[in-house]
Amino acid sequence: MNVLEVQHLKKYYATQKAVDDVSFTLAPGSIFGLLGPNGAGKTTLIRMITGIFFPDDGQIMFNGQKFDPINDVVKIGYMPEERGLYKKMKIGEQAVYLSKLKGLSKTDATRRVKEWFIKFQMESWWNKKVEDLSKGMSQKLQFVTTVLHEPKLIILDEPFSGLDPVNANLIKDEIYNLAQRGSSIIFSTHRMEQVEEICDHIILMNKGQKILDGTVKGVKQQYKENLFSIGFESQPSIITGNSAFDVVGRKEHELVVKIKDDHKPNDVLQHFLNQNQSITSFQELLPSLNDIFIRLVEGTPLSRQFEKITE
Repeated sequence: MNVLEVQHLKKYYATQKAVDDVSFTLAPGSIFGLLGPNGAGKTTLIRMITGIFFPDDGQIMFNGQKFDPINDVVKIGYMPEERGLYKKMKIGEQAVYLSKLKGLSKTDATRRVKEWFIKFQMESWWNKKVEDLSKGMSQKLQFVTTVLHEPKLIILDEPFSGLDPVNANLIKDEIYNLAQRGSSIIFSTHRMEQVEEICDHIILMNKGQKILDGTVKGVKQQYKENLFSIGFESQPSIITGNSAFDVVGRKEHELVVKIKDDHKPNDVLQHFLNQNQSITSFQELLPSLNDIFIRLVEGTPLSRQFEKITE
């Protein structure tokens, strides 16, 4: 049974179609990338999933039942990109308070907060106020308050913002652990390299519409261009008598070739073997998600600038 099913969801503001007939499913234990440029509709979609907004049309199913914003919201952990913490409140007290709002008793909430604070080396922060924290420190606190009630669905909007590499890896490891324990995670970001590393399934939105849906591996295979990198022991000689590929790049001891549609990689290897060339490496070059998304978004009727994808 899927944790989440979004069925033909729509949300309009006057003449703007913020979310326009979007559907997808989220399996237990999966890490799902929700991607798109600014204004694509991601935030509106998330706010409908969390019960903040009501859809104009369509349906949300949570654990096989129609989503109930009152009772199901306690089973969701939502970490927005904007900080949602009380600046004047002490950190330990605030974490316990937010946990109680998610249905934990004070005893359980205090125990879990202490466990997470130890894990994230935050014990000395207990009596500090949020306003005294750096951006990275407050990001760690917000992550803890999002997940410590062990929600079935976790939504993380730019969770690595402001974190140094060490703390980013710490949170990344916890994301993997939460997924392995059965939590389903929606990961929203502009950083494509993080998506390729962390997510197993993605959708791309632009101007309210879903324009791509699939596994990371499947999407990259779908948009590959038959490009291969070939390494040689010595500088390859001038290529003659070739009908299987075109050379599209050249470096020292390396060629990048594009195999023609009616040929296979073995035809390329055979060509160089026939010329007595010693091959040291042969690797397919798959497009990055960043390249795929720019190709899909730019120059189409759905086109919108993708400024932050290339940061």
